[in-house]
Amino acid sequence: MVSPAAERGRVVRERLLKAAVELIPERGWTAVSTRTLAERAGVTPSVVHYHFPSLSSLLNEAATGQMSKMLAGLNELMESAPSPAEAIETMLTSVQEYTGADTASLLFIEAYLASTRDDDLRERIARSAAEFRRRFGEWLEQHEVPAPFETAAVLAASVDGLLLHRGLGLTANDPSAVLRRLLSTSPEEERQCEQ
Repeated sequence: MVSPAAERGRVVRERLLKAAVELIPERGWTAVSTRTLAERAGVTPSVVHYHFPSLSSLLNEAATGQMSKMLAGLNELMESAPSPAEAIETMLTSVQEYTGADTASLLFIEAYLASTRDDDLRERIARSAAEFRRRFGEWLEQHEVPAPFETAAVLAASVDGLLLHRGLGLTANDPSAVLRRLLSTSPEEERQCEQ
């Protein structure tokens, strides 16, 4: 049985993480301070450091927690698809809900940028992405897709790129149609491209 104090601590931690997830897209990673975070969560600044070793560790946990949730959702979509083509179609269609200016997109963009200066954050993001690629690669392998792990890596990077580029004005309404056209090239066309 969880003690009342432990439950209160869990609730406060969750409020702090939720506040970070809200503030990062609103203000930008570097503009989130312990004070603004504490105010948003309805606690005193000292409580932030009671629950987390540093502000950056809190921000890292908040951002990578959201990323993991999104990737888990993509895994669920993929695993419910009856074929690899439909899994890819579903993944690409899921990108349409992100504009590049929505809170999820901004959170990811801010986290990616912050990860260029924070080894811990970069490693956390890399682990989440690697886990997604591994699970997707295993699923593709079960469906006898050639080079399943390489395919999973390229498709994951494509989805990531589409999300990032939507914030830069990408207007392709149906990116899966573009990829289908690319994949439908004849063997002769492939040989010409390789030369």
